[in-house]
Amino acid sequence: MSEQELSEQNKPGPTEWFPHPVGVGPWEQEHPGQERPSDERYDPELLEEGDRRNVVDAYRYWTREAIVEDIDTRRHTLHVAIENFENDSNIGTVVRTANAFAVDTVHIVGRKRWNRRGAMVTDRYQHLKHHASVADVLAYAAEHDLTVVAVDNTPGSVPLETAQLPERCLLLFGQEGPGVTAEAQQGSSMTVSIAQFGSTRSINAGVAAGIAMHAWIRAHADLSRAW
Repeated sequence: MSEQELSEQNKPGPTEWFPHPVGVGPWEQEHPGQERPSDERYDPELLEEGDRRNVVDAYRYWTREAIVEDIDTRRHTLHVAIENFENDSNIGTVVRTANAFAVDTVHIVGRKRWNRRGAMVTDRYQHLKHHASVADVLAYAAEHDLTVVAVDNTPGSVPLETAQLPERCLLLFGQEGPGVTAEAQQGSSMTVSIAQFGSTRSINAGVAAGIAMHAWIRAHADLSRAW
């Protein structure tokens, strides 16, 4: 194998963000001798030109709408909300992780605009909802029978490692730095914290969200349905 071929093989991906994305080429190139699928889930343009998107192999060549529709049949009862009063760049990471865990909806509280780069285009496949205020998202949770659990390292919080997260749950995260607002904590059923053992006062908000979501997955998800 040539150096150029090795370089191509070791390129990062697959995502739409890299200048030289990887993925699969046209259908005839990847499946020589096999007839193109006629199923309406498949996108004729992707079959013709190749699929370079950040999707699992099972969704190669599918339309975006078909992918979302399929995920909707397997979405969990977990919701995630993040306060967005300073246009936190961590929101993109939260959305990307929520997509990986088939979270029902990610709720953006406060500012409607957020930095989508960290989502790595996964926001196309994840349900998002905006709320103007904390009161609005708390009202949504009550209306949809969701127990609100704030995630923050504050006095009186329950260790996430020992907490029993409810199945119908909305995990509420704050901004990087100030954390969950007092209004959000007061409106939550409980606040959970993530155990830390080093010198830093807190961990990255995007990382904390991933840890908390995975704690819910371990407690409630049907792992036989994972990819």
